[in-house]
Amino acid sequence: MASSTLLTPRSGRSGFKNLLWISLGLTTLFVFITSEVLLVTDYPMYHAYRLQVIADRQLLIPHVLGGVIALLAGPVQFSSRFRQRYLQFHRVLGRLYVISVGIGAWTGIALAAGRPGMPGTCVQAAAWVVCTAAAVITARNRQLVRHREWMIRSYAVTFTFVSSRVLNPWPLYWSHLNDSLAAVGLILFTLGSLLVVQLGLNRRGLTTGRA
Repeated sequence: MASSTLLTPRSGRSGFKNLLWISLGLTTLFVFITSEVLLVTDYPMYHAYRLQVIADRQLLIPHVLGGVIALLAGPVQFSSRFRQRYLQFHRVLGRLYVISVGIGAWTGIALAAGRPGMPGTCVQAAAWVVCTAAAVITARNRQLVRHREWMIRSYAVTFTFVSSRVLNPWPLYWSHLNDSLAAVGLILFTLGSLLVVQLGLNRRGLTTGRA
């Protein structure tokens, strides 16, 4: 009876993590189909954007590669079991993640230069770089709990590349992506993601009374 009681909290956390990763995976699949696949097939609503993508391909290719590598590295990096078994690979993948963030942030700003969405992209890139840099510094200082927390924040910003595209199929939302509202939307997605993470990291303090 005591052993089952001890295992319950860990089982609950494991179940929540699995549900979270499944939700993120399904969201990514939805965005891939509704944004990327339809873009390749020259979906009429995306036609003008498709031409812009083709024109921006020299910067867009490294930008997408950086974002995709960072996005795919997250689930592996957050696996405690994998990290314990393959610590050296965890460190190598971490360095690759940091490099990918740098490339993704720089090319993202370059792509947005002179366009209405520039302020939003700058906020997103700054949050991405700052959170990732803090994760690197805390790792070097052996502050592993803080390192994990900053990596969670960094990955939350990474995922805004997906979450900010969830509403793309909605014509009313899509019609405003070329004006100043695009910057507001991206800022809200970025700050909202960080707020959700912060609430999650402090959930015990918010839900547990003082003994």
